[in-house]
Amino acid sequence: MIYLEKIRLNIADAIKQSGLTQTELANKLGIRQQQISCYVKCEKLPSLDTFAKLCAILELEANEILCVDDYFTCPPN
Repeated sequence: MIYLEKIRLNIADAIKQSGLTQTELANKLGIRQQQISCYVKCEKLPSLDTFAKLCAILELEANEILCVDDYFTCPPN
């Protein structure tokens, strides 16, 4: 099962570890800094196009952030 809270935490951790300020990252993504703040606080998820750009900018694997490997390796309930 895919858990949105785990995805939110993965995104927040990746942003925090990036070394970029929220303003720098927002400028690169073409969004407002407040949106980045919401991602870091795990209040919102980015749109799919913003998520794709975020992965590219931070050099992230989308499957890792989305816990895809966990989904396929855990047996269904």
